[in-house]
Amino acid sequence: MTQHFASDNNAGICPEAMAALKRANATGHELSYGEDRWTAAVCDGLRALFQTDREVYFVFNGTAANSVALSAMCQPFHAVICHELSHIETDECGAPEFFSAGSKLLAVEGPLGKLTPDIIEYTATKRSDMHFPKPKAVSLTQSTEVGTVYTVEELRAIAAIAKRRGLNIHMDGARFANAVATLGCHPSEITWRAGIDVLCFGGTKNGLPVGEAVIFFKKELAEDFAWRVKQAGQLASKMRFVSAPWLGLLENDVWLRNGRHANAMAKRLADHIGGLEGVNLMFPVESNAVFAEIPPPAQAKLREKGWRFYTFIGAGGCRLMCAWDTSPDTVDRFAADLAKALHGLAPAREAAGEARGRGRR
Repeated sequence: MTQHFASDNNAGICPEAMAALKRANATGHELSYGEDRWTAAVCDGLRALFQTDREVYFVFNGTAANSVALSAMCQPFHAVICHELSHIETDECGAPEFFSAGSKLLAVEGPLGKLTPDIIEYTATKRSDMHFPKPKAVSLTQSTEVGTVYTVEELRAIAAIAKRRGLNIHMDGARFANAVATLGCHPSEITWRAGIDVLCFGGTKNGLPVGEAVIFFKKELAEDFAWRVKQAGQLASKMRFVSAPWLGLLENDVWLRNGRHANAMAKRLADHIGGLEGVNLMFPVESNAVFAEIPPPAQAKLREKGWRFYTFIGAGGCRLMCAWDTSPDTVDRFAADLAKALHGLAPAREAAGEARGRGRR
């Protein structure tokens, strides 16, 4: 079985999700457009998981989840404060602005891929005239695009500023499971109990074939959201095949087990390669992502061996993503191949060092 580190969405469907999908397919005809019993059961399961009765919708992917959710929070003259590395800023082809008919993303810097209360306060208040878009929402990614995780305390501090300034909070939770696994808290503690208004709960990167859940903790934001979903082409006719696999994740907390495993594999990978000469870990490894500076010649040797990973995402370097099914053997083989690739570069480094030494003499 081939495994890579390019993305956690390269992984297949986890067995529990596949079993639930097959069960949904074996019951004959069901009502369409989300009126089926499978979708109802998943919505109830998510409400139970978060310990609150809130509105739940399903869409096909993360870009749609984020974009359509933000459109429910903003008018065309509004703005969304987000991190400069956020997925909505760098990887959604302008969809958040498109679906809100023009609201602007205010992308700002922040340490370790995170927004801070001070950054939000400054961005929300630096202009208030009608010639500039009016900030209306804050978008946070949990875990972040560089693999770091907002703590409960950080989220509460951000929410306090946001509420003071009349800003709703959207959470891109494409890797929400990994964040919960890291923090060891109840999922409600980093969502509605911390002041989050809308969560886009990612399933695709956590073992589902397709589908994200958009959960409105602030119910009034969900007004007419069903129409937004339909207009965006995100209302599945056979909705049960999008929703039913979620049952496999929710039963026995498989979603959390998958997140824990992916995180553990990232920690294993970081431990293996972090001490290699020529490798620099760029960010704390707090979820299922490892960002590492690796010499380009070593990268080329890894690719010759068939390894796949990205170098254009986040803040540069190599992004190595672990998934729900990443095996320890895959991690160990990659680390061994990297060590060999770096060892092969040692003579060239030594020769360059000697040349520099002769030049100084």
